[in-house]
Amino acid sequence: MKIVTLRAFTDNYIFLLLNDSAPEAAAVDPGDAGPVLNYLQRSGRRLAAILNTHHHKDHVGGNRALIERFPGIPVFGCAFDRGRIPCQTGFLADKNDIVVCGAQANVMEVPGHTKGHIAYFFGGRDSGPEDLFSGDTVFGGTIGNLFEGTPDEMFRSIQKIRELPPQTRIWCAHEYTLQYVRESAAIDQGNERLAQRQRTLLAAEPSGEPTVPLSLEEECATNPFFRWDDPGLAARLATAPGIETFRRLCEIT
Repeated sequence: MKIVTLRAFTDNYIFLLLNDSAPEAAAVDPGDAGPVLNYLQRSGRRLAAILNTHHHKDHVGGNRALIERFPGIPVFGCAFDRGRIPCQTGFLADKNDIVVCGAQANVMEVPGHTKGHIAYFFGGRDSGPEDLFSGDTVFGGTIGNLFEGTPDEMFRSIQKIRELPPQTRIWCAHEYTLQYVRESAAIDQGNERLAQRQRTLLAAEPSGEPTVPLSLEEECATNPFFRWDDPGLAARLATAPGIETFRRLCEIT
């Protein structure tokens, strides 16, 4: 499986999953149909599926136009989002498996940003890294805003993600990394790995290159929301390591 990154709006990413053995593609969170249709026209591929992580318009706004062009293809999303995702045909729950473009994904329910948020984990392949399409659950150095969920729900979601293989690539849906790594560095001032990450991002900023995919290993080392059990971070926040630290991070960011 190959992955193509398309930009949309101000800072959104749409991801296309490609199968080299067939002229097809699957779109992850197509908030805008235009970039997807342009790529498909240039490449000669056809759309085979849509994977939505949650119901927000900047992730599902292109569904209808894509279905008009490719009628009958599956549109996957969380079962909780029934009626909230345009053209949805697949209603998924935690630990379901789906196959798109010749690759199998395991569905993870990761509520917090919204109640019906899911992520798609492509793992267990013979070669290459594992890939997690996480929508707005994780960003570089932070987590997504808690619009519908609670800190405790998001805590459990991040616990699930943290248990994935450390080489997992995280394909989050917005280009926010420098902004939030800078904020996290101000919170976790004793973390030299985080300080170095900020320096690297600042040096690379003029290139305008995507910072996505993220590395799960790097998030575990530098993202405060993945480090709730670090005694040093807890001491700086005057909290007990664990859920108390996580809740405090949600309050101050």
